Amino acid sequence: MASSDESVRAAYTRAEWRAPGCFSASLTRMPPFPSLSIHPDKLIARGSFAEAQATFLSPDPAVVTELNARLHAQRVGLVAHFYMDPELQGVLAACDPKHAHISDSLVMADAAVAMADAGMKAIVVLGVDFMSENVRAMLDVAGHPDVPVYRVTAEPIGCSLAEAARSEAYGAYLAKAAGTPRSVHVIYINTSLDVKARAHNVVPTITCTSSNVVQTVLQIFAQIPDVHVWFGPDTYMGQNIVELLRGVVGLDDALAQTLHPMHTAQTIRSALERFHHFEQGACVVHHMFGSEVVNRVERDYADSFVTAHFEVPGEMFRLALAAQREGRGVVGSTSNILEFINRRVRERAASDSREKLRFILGTEAGMITAIVRGVQRTLAETGAHDLEAEIVFPVASSAIARTDDRELAIVPGVAGGEGCTTAGGCATCPFMKMNSLDALCDLLAELGRGGAELARHHPKLYSEQLGSRRIAELGSEPILHMRELGRTGALSDALVAQVLVR
Repeated sequence: MASSDESVRAAYTRAEWRAPGCFSASLTRMPPFPSLSIHPDKLIARGSFAEAQATFLSPDPAVVTELNARLHAQRVGLVAHFYMDPELQGVLAACDPKHAHISDSLVMADAAVAMADAGMKAIVVLGVDFMSENVRAMLDVAGHPDVPVYRVTAEPIGCSLAEAARSEAYGAYLAKAAGTPRSVHVIYINTSLDVKARAHNVVPTITCTSSNVVQTVLQIFAQIPDVHVWFGPDTYMGQNIVELLRGVVGLDDALAQTLHPMHTAQTIRSALERFHHFEQGACVVHHMFGSEVVNRVERDYADSFVTAHFEVPGEMFRLALAAQREGRGVVGSTSNILEFINRRVRERAASDSREKLRFILGTEAGMITAIVRGVQRTLAETGAHDLEAEIVFPVASSAIARTDDRELAIVPGVAGGEGCTTAGGCATCPFMKMNSLDALCDLLAELGRGGAELARHHPKLYSEQLGSRRIAELGSEPILHMRELGRTGALSDALVAQVLVR
């Protein structure tokens, strides 16, 4: 299904590029970022990284049929994150949606509840450990304590961002919040259940996602006078909130009200003085989108749409935010990015133009599976068979490797892949990739046998007490506060009361 761009290969072979300041001055230009062009009936991969992503987008039908049969027979539901390994995600995306669901972390829990409501006897979570913990907690709240939840591996699957919230530094941060009158702790959903519980035990806490964090913060400031908001653990997201709000200060109130209807430029200016964010937490994937990648996007891809997750560093955030204000970009969650790309493709398909659409993907590369399927579905539905959408994977110039070849002394990509370094680009999460198709099949086989080994796959239950309450119960409460805000548009009375009595 995927084919290579020979002109790109030729440019690499001629070595007509260089990493600035690293190698021979005769190498005068950088190679293009790897990319995947999406057509209604084919994919064109440019660069080895894109080729690797494209390989698994058309899974073996026999594998899909076998997995579907197992899921139906065992009445098992699978919920997976967008950042899964492309081989695994390609197969899951082709499975019966009644049994397999791929989304961001919050919707994974909702999908698990819907599956349990529909009669599934077990839920398998493909993601990192806090995701399986959240699924377990939400199933309990929804009245399904008897539906077991399984992690696909018996080994722990961590997360650099979630671990930051366990640090002594974060404990000190919460202690400072607890010592400040009228404080609310806004914690990113991508944290463990016991961290949420222990935080909520110290200071009133509500969870947020990358798509609702701004609305959550501004609603707190609108609803509780003189409140202090403490956000964490994601440092880049905290910095980006400040950047976004500062951009409104000094402008007219109409712009402020596009962020939140109860705010003006003046109220946001006041809120900034009482907004705090943790400064020592980051996702190892989104950390990759630094200034060098941004400079290349601005120089070589100025005509592109720019997408960025809310967790990226400030340089990438500012670039995407500026593009968003011009109608050619988006900053937000994985779901926001997917919706933006599909909407732009649909709009172009409805127009007279057939100019190629190009999108910079400012988040984990695993998103490409959902993007390809969404774009191809849109092209088929609109009949735009002559339209092309190109997804570009940013790469840093330092992501190169030396060879023993005299004619080609350096090649794009480190030994393990094309640009997967902390310097930028081709972002892939090593923790998410601990989930595999083989591990899933092994787990389903173990489920069929009902072996004792299954206990090792359960998420942590956190049955111990914290004060007078179980950790699992207390850790679920910040999530329920968020759901109440999403449902009603206001903070729950219980959360407000907890803040005001402190």
